[in-house]
Amino acid sequence: MTALRRRDLLAAGILALALPRPARAAPVVRVLDARFASVVDLTARLETVYAGGRWCEGLCPAPHLGGLVFSDVKANRICILGDDGRARPFRDPSNNANGNTLDREGRLVTCEHRGRRVVRREPDGDLTVLADSFAGRPLNAPNDAVLGPDGAIWFTDPVFGIRLPDEGVMAEPAQRARRIYRVAEPGRVEAMTDAADQPNGLAFAPDGRTLYLSDAGAALQPEGARNILAFPVGRGHRLGPKRPFAEVETGAPDGLAVDAQGRLYAACEDGVRVFDPDGTWLGRIATPRAAANLVFGGPDGRRLFVAAGSSIHAIDLTAAGARRAG
Repeated sequence: MTALRRRDLLAAGILALALPRPARAAPVVRVLDARFASVVDLTARLETVYAGGRWCEGLCPAPHLGGLVFSDVKANRICILGDDGRARPFRDPSNNANGNTLDREGRLVTCEHRGRRVVRREPDGDLTVLADSFAGRPLNAPNDAVLGPDGAIWFTDPVFGIRLPDEGVMAEPAQRARRIYRVAEPGRVEAMTDAADQPNGLAFAPDGRTLYLSDAGAALQPEGARNILAFPVGRGHRLGPKRPFAEVETGAPDGLAVDAQGRLYAACEDGVRVFDPDGTWLGRIATPRAAANLVFGGPDGRRLFVAAGSSIHAIDLTAAGARRAG
């Protein structure tokens, strides 16, 4: 070996030692209970399927509309993410739409911050207003919606859309109480409970006997609520007294989803937290930024999509999402 060659190799070695070593990727899955092994494989990895948003929310699989519907709340639009990984505008502008769900006929139902209403998209593209007021006064800023086991649409009405910049139009709350509402037909709005500080994400247990709710008051003020509540659902779709189900230490819980075994998935500041129906925290699926919304999708219902800031991620689970209500 020539002296020049030895000098080049020595220089290369010194340079390699000086360069920072790539950090080992932190595990996506954190196990807190052995039962978490039936939810997700410990080697599963999170895939970024979209990264072009401002604040992604309102995930809703809708193959008949072209893919995964999502709201980009701060960009004031609804998009559809196709299987090719491309997002196309669906409603632009969207009235700062947030939560989306499908009714039992497959029509898209959307919560609008700016419009302060819940609307249903008809097959011809027209919008039908399902709810925009209660007791003669406008709603605050409908946030999230879910199809109930009774076939009605249930939605939350906190004040985020009239209190947070870029999420709507700043205004005073028209409803002093922040409620969950139920609407079985356009204009017929029923108040179901006002037992939360700022009601946010909601989901029904697979048997329809429990309604879970994120109480996210801490998103507005540090001393606000940061709990997940559970309500028994009784005759006539009435809700019984709330009970604490889980509490997070920082941030506030947001969107919720349930799997076929009744486990609850909550979008939180540190990712997706998964709870057994008995309330045990089983584990966490980490996300690069705070998770805001989540939904089961894919051909077999085992692909979990997670909205986190400007991006949408996906991870394949062992568990499958609960069958659609209604």
